[in-house]
Amino acid sequence: GKMQITRRACSAQLKPECSSRPALPCARGRNPKIIRSSAACFTPFASKPQTGAKRSVRALRNALSRQSRQALVCNAALPEATPGKTVLGFVGMGILGVPMTLNLIKAGFEVVVYNRTADRCAPVLAAGAKLASSPKEVVQRATFTFATLSDPAAALEVGTGPDGIAAGMSAGKAYIDVSTVDAETSRAIAAAVHAAGGSFLEAPVSGSKGPAEQGKLIFLTAGDKDVFDAVGKPLDAMGKAKFFLGETGAGANMKLVVNMVMGSMMVAFAEGLALADKSGLKKQDLIDVIGLGAIAAPMYALKGPTMSARQYAPAFPLKHQQKDMRLALALGDSHAQPLPVASAANAAYIQARQQELGDSDFSAVLEAIIRAKAEGH
Repeated sequence: GKMQITRRACSAQLKPECSSRPALPCARGRNPKIIRSSAACFTPFASKPQTGAKRSVRALRNALSRQSRQALVCNAALPEATPGKTVLGFVGMGILGVPMTLNLIKAGFEVVVYNRTADRCAPVLAAGAKLASSPKEVVQRATFTFATLSDPAAALEVGTGPDGIAAGMSAGKAYIDVSTVDAETSRAIAAAVHAAGGSFLEAPVSGSKGPAEQGKLIFLTAGDKDVFDAVGKPLDAMGKAKFFLGETGAGANMKLVVNMVMGSMMVAFAEGLALADKSGLKKQDLIDVIGLGAIAAPMYALKGPTMSARQYAPAFPLKHQQKDMRLALALGDSHAQPLPVASAANAAYIQARQQELGDSDFSAVLEAIIRAKAEGH
């Protein structure tokens, strides 16, 4: 069963703003601030701790099961994010970051931003955002910091680097990572944030440029539930729905599954358009027929006309779709789950990237289908 630990293991005083959940023993020495079990916090020792508290943090973590282990970092209760009162941070001013930040500003939040290429911050600075010199400074100036980054490597660099998110983190602050990464990467970032005293929520989104501009993203969150509860208003300003899925990694996995399905659907649709065209059928007729049947999908209705015109202005770059397919296939491999359809779809995206279509919209996979036919593959 789960190991039960009571407050009697330590003579420290319980902070009034912290929850009354069972607490972990305090550790002496390295960090007088404390140890945190999700929301149980202690102030520095008021008197000499009892013998039972002399066990090291490492010994305690070894005693806990993997399932019940929680980050041993102290953190004060998080305030509710409120327009006009709470300063938010946002790192990454890309296709999603700019409209998401603009929606936060429209909702009345003060926002501090950072992007490696500062020029990309121009639209949000014009709307009233404040510019920081690094992710570390963003976190130091904000209570809750959001970020949307391109891939796991970028997410790790920004999250755990020497001038990154964790470097500026402290108790009473939280990091909400909107990037699409694998669960292992998300857990590594969470560990760094927790070790610095902060809280963590992964929050990848379903939706691209249009939904981001309209404030209709879908947040797939996991991690520290108190963060999810605290940032409800910012999430509502940027999205139409939010889900809390459990422990860190669940949100990342859900996003990969969703994008794997979406990517596979797009390849099938591209093949259908190519086949219809080769068969002498009008592509718009195919789009209309699909739109009236059981396989109707908003994505087909949205992308069909532009694909018919072979126009691929990026709403969701193809290189990111292929990255998500790769990560989803790795997830399937870790569970010995065959994914033959997704594997074939991934191959089509790889072909498109080889044709230098990575920065085009992911619907440009149609070009790979057409060219493969022309080349006799």
